[in-house]
Amino acid sequence: MRLYRKEGDVIQIISFPEEPVNKGGYLLVEDQRTSKALIVQVVDIQFANVPGILEDLLRDTIAKDPLNGEDYDPFQVSSQINLLKDTRLLICKIRGTIEEGRPTSSVSWLPSRVTSRIAPFPIEAIVNSKNRRPIEIGKTASNASLLLNAEALDGALNIITGKKGTGKSHLSKLLVLCLVDLNAPCLILDVNGEYVNLSRSKGTGSNRYKEKITVLTPSVDMKFTLHQVGLRAFLGMLMYALELPSTSARVFLQIWHELEKNGKLSLSSLGEAIQKWNCHESVRDAIVSRHQTIVDSGIFTDSTVEGLDMGDFVARLRVGKAVVVNLKNKSSMVRRMIVELLISKLTELLSSWKLKAIFLFAEEAHLYLRETYWDDIVTRMRHLGVFTTFITNQPDTIKDSIYRQADNVFLFNFSNERDLEAVSKAAKIDSESIRLIAKDLPPHHCLAIGEIVRNFPLVVNVRPLDVETMGETRLFFKG
Repeated sequence: MRLYRKEGDVIQIISFPEEPVNKGGYLLVEDQRTSKALIVQVVDIQFANVPGILEDLLRDTIAKDPLNGEDYDPFQVSSQINLLKDTRLLICKIRGTIEEGRPTSSVSWLPSRVTSRIAPFPIEAIVNSKNRRPIEIGKTASNASLLLNAEALDGALNIITGKKGTGKSHLSKLLVLCLVDLNAPCLILDVNGEYVNLSRSKGTGSNRYKEKITVLTPSVDMKFTLHQVGLRAFLGMLMYALELPSTSARVFLQIWHELEKNGKLSLSSLGEAIQKWNCHESVRDAIVSRHQTIVDSGIFTDSTVEGLDMGDFVARLRVGKAVVVNLKNKSSMVRRMIVELLISKLTELLSSWKLKAIFLFAEEAHLYLRETYWDDIVTRMRHLGVFTTFITNQPDTIKDSIYRQADNVFLFNFSNERDLEAVSKAAKIDSESIRLIAKDLPPHHCLAIGEIVRNFPLVVNVRPLDVETMGETRLFFKG
């Protein structure tokens, strides 16, 4: 390989056919005159545009019929021409420098064309080094294990995105199990019921996560009493999930306080008090309709036996276990109600230091998170200790401000230009690299970007899991 040219942060390298190079792989451009070397990533592979090659290819195409006689080529010119025809041009992006054996992001010099030596570079050696809490998520193109630092997920905002069937949810489940192994508390909002069997191995029954993962299904084994929820969370659910007008909310506040003062706070007594309360008819109708929606949802009960034990719920999270909230087959209204309640309660628990922090995994968050929650989770709740991972196959549903604040992005295959344009707003990498690499990613391969890979974008083949991951597309013609 030989250095050809440099434009901005793009390095072009001439490569011959026998030299193994993969898109997304890394090369080291080492200047023999100094102790410095450039770390570059291959983002595209093209044929070298050598003068005269087009004419020679056209001659080969025109002269299809073999000619009688023998080729006489004493100087082996034809073999050299064939080599030139297959010569490749590697389009590379500069990712950093190695100076005195240490990687750095500073690039203020240019290596020599004449004395530079170019060779494949095992970037995983840098990514894997000095990881106090390593988690293995897969292998690189060189078949080397990739160990990421779990601490890079701590206090971070993460996005996992890609088109359906590429392995987004699989990676999310892998991260959940790795965090649970490190005694990190996880809360998973499971829209499609894909996480409910993480405590079961494929074909062999329960696994070592049986005592570490709890699955709760709203209106089945996840019901709340009004005392457990509290006024703040309940009122927030009414206003934000059920869109109760502020005027009606003030009247509801009075009703709640009156029932609480008399020791009669319950779902049934709340309905009776609303009907009898002295207020405008339109206000009463607004509160009555919301109360009926709450009753119909089945997520509230007056029985303390049926009600979710919040003490146990908090205790499981406090000791680093995972709670899966199964939202499968629930209406969008119920989803929003549940999420509103959980976010409100988490805020209370974190503010009072009853919980130190929590890792929140939100599958297809655009289906149940209201618009104002995006910035709220990323900013205020992030400081409280809610570290969110968004998983979606619709990247344009995530606001631009979220991408710009994302610490880590795991990008699976996308072929749609609009989707790639949305993801390219992540500030950790240039848009051209995303566009060129993501289009050719095979299933279960992702481009990891951000602090998790020490800001060296890296293609990784996500390792399989020996659990019932669910989530596979159901096929009619399978087998």
